[in-house]
Amino acid sequence: MTRRNAGLRFQPSGGPRAGSVPVGKKQLLRIERLASDGRGIAFEGGRTWFVAGALPGEHVEARVLGARSQVVEACCERIQDAAPKRREPPCRFAGRCGGCSLQHMNHADQLALKQRTLAEQLERLAGIAPRQWAEPLVGPEFAYRRRARIAVRWDARQRRLEVGFRAAASQAIVAIDDCSVLVAPLQPILRALPELLCSLQRPQALGHVELFNGTASAVLVRHVAPLGGEDLARLQAFCAQQGAQLWLQGEGEPRPASEDQQLGYRLERWNLELAYRPGDFVQVNAPVNEAMVAQALDWLAVRDDERVLDLFCGLGNFALPLARQAREVVAVEGDEAMTRRAAANATANGLANVHFFRADLSNPLVETPWAGRGFSAVLLDPPRDGAWQVVRQIGTLGARRLLYVSCNPATLARDSAELVRQGYRLERAGILDMFPQTAHVEAMALFEAD
Repeated sequence: MTRRNAGLRFQPSGGPRAGSVPVGKKQLLRIERLASDGRGIAFEGGRTWFVAGALPGEHVEARVLGARSQVVEACCERIQDAAPKRREPPCRFAGRCGGCSLQHMNHADQLALKQRTLAEQLERLAGIAPRQWAEPLVGPEFAYRRRARIAVRWDARQRRLEVGFRAAASQAIVAIDDCSVLVAPLQPILRALPELLCSLQRPQALGHVELFNGTASAVLVRHVAPLGGEDLARLQAFCAQQGAQLWLQGEGEPRPASEDQQLGYRLERWNLELAYRPGDFVQVNAPVNEAMVAQALDWLAVRDDERVLDLFCGLGNFALPLARQAREVVAVEGDEAMTRRAAANATANGLANVHFFRADLSNPLVETPWAGRGFSAVLLDPPRDGAWQVVRQIGTLGARRLLYVSCNPATLARDSAELVRQGYRLERAGILDMFPQTAHVEAMALFEAD
């Protein structure tokens, strides 16, 4: 079977040549296995080739995107012999849009890849495996994203506005009128948005646009120059027609076009509603987020007489459900504005047993009011760079149970090695399929003191 990829031509920053392999060169390759990011790996000419869009066992024609030393990065141009498990990507923009890189793999194989990535990182960096592997936590394979960023660029030479998603391995913009991973309420907005933006009098004032869906739908317009009155009126009329809130962002923080607007999301199992503003961190996958919170509470098994610490707490995604279960929750976040909004969320939901503090958790822990009196359990949900400074001093907090939610298996494995050194054992671990159709791996790990 032969298939051609109709994707855009890539323009690597290295110019027409990168290393000793010319950019654009075509090469026939046999794919041996998959890398952790889902690219196929081949060995040819004494070099290791990473080929986007290729599967193990396939013979493909690949085009070079760039090279350094003995590593070549390429994309699949033509498939001579397709793997039996290859599927036709459900989205017609696959291979051009840079948002989903694994649509040519069935969902079960995507999960297996993510599971293997987590296990390999734990073994390689920490030399450990959990006593029990949990089943992958999954949700819908498509129509799960409740937030999306739309790229906008004014082409001064052509005097036209480009609107869409970034292309794979490129700064080019692919015009897209539907997205298979976007939630249904945002699809009409996505389809109508390009025509609206192109009709503005000063489209060159636009930076980018973001779409949100939760307790309401919202459109955030980032502008690099002031918007004129007529353009602002068109944006307001468009959002009114779409039943969406309009938010604007110039040099400062995002602000609602109408002060009575509030954006939020619900955690139905705990009858909680969390308000947020564009720019705050909110998980994009609502079903998996709620299942993740439920699993975290189940694994920690917090009793109603226990004091719990939630680090990197954000808006209270874990802290507020924990407060329904624990005697007291202490929650710590590095962003001051989000700390205030988290406290407001607790008040709005009638929770008086959760207390929020602001602290930079990338620095060593110091004497603070929230760190005293000890904790029965600790929950960590750090950013991609992990929680190194925290885990180095975790033993001082006295917790017997520790739950680590990670968006980066490498830093989870690094931090796990330190936790084991301090006397914790890895009791249970599993992946969270927060981003189907991508190689992004989220994971949850439960540690217990020996």
